Amino acid sequence: MRVAFVGKGGSGKTTLCALFSRHLARSAAPVVAIDGDINQHLAHALGLGEEETFAAPPLSARTGEIKDYLRGSNPRIPSRDAMVKTTPPGRGSRLLRLLGDDGVHGHHVQEVSGVPLMVTGTFDGGDLGVACYHSKLGAVELYLNHLVDGPGEYVVVDMTAGADAFASGLFTRFDMTFLVVEPTRKSVSVYRQYRDHAAEFDIPVAAVGNKVTGEDDLLFLKEHVGDALLAHCEHSSYVRAQEQGRGQGELEAHNTRTLDLLRAAVDARPKDWTAFRRHAVEFHLRNAAAWADEATGQDLATQIDPDFQHDTAASTAFA
Repeated sequence: MRVAFVGKGGSGKTTLCALFSRHLARSAAPVVAIDGDINQHLAHALGLGEEETFAAPPLSARTGEIKDYLRGSNPRIPSRDAMVKTTPPGRGSRLLRLLGDDGVHGHHVQEVSGVPLMVTGTFDGGDLGVACYHSKLGAVELYLNHLVDGPGEYVVVDMTAGADAFASGLFTRFDMTFLVVEPTRKSVSVYRQYRDHAAEFDIPVAAVGNKVTGEDDLLFLKEHVGDALLAHCEHSSYVRAQEQGRGQGELEAHNTRTLDLLRAAVDARPKDWTAFRRHAVEFHLRNAAAWADEATGQDLATQIDPDFQHDTAASTAFA
């Protein structure tokens, strides 16, 4: 199952993403976390020391090589230049299994506090004024487009803040999106904006309250979020100690139960490969018409293989 954490900047989505990823890993569940935020803080939220460096290369640094690997022998994709971030797999493409021995996981995964992590890469000086951060997320979209995740496997992605997550079709690549909401009017406003965008494409969204300090905060969230409020996290001394470099103690019982509720919600979602494929094709055609046909000089609609079915059976056939 693919899980995204989104929310207003400063809402605590990266912290919750890290806590959830570690919660899964400690249960021995196969999990990969991906930092897809322009502010690359997930590694440190997972426990990487401030003086330590994440050594594995970012996905965005090897997008060309990733394209070459994934397109395999697919005759509909003649070169890496003809492959864009939304290009869906077809017969001949290389599909990925979670943490498989392949040209993506083998290069880009580094374990942090027991959690296998991949990062998108920072927005550096060379990008200023000439690039969009969402172009760096293209490698993440390609990864998810070609991944066949099985039962009990998890991909957890820390997404960009606010409604920026809708700047590409990446938001349709998830089985569950957790929208982290603080008990403030601004955070609730971002929640409503995201909820309304997601509803247009039937994308499942659940709200998770955060930084709740008392009954008034909880009542505020219940009033403005309603039944979409799946669970909430209370103010955490454990998290504060982690942020201050004092890695001591255990997460509070209430907040641990919240992580259990999030996992239960993810596990209860049926895997809908048909909808996944439909969204992949729809956004590929949208991108082709908007910019990609002109950028590549090709009719990218021809990359869609009508006889390809993206599911676990396709992965077995590929293997």
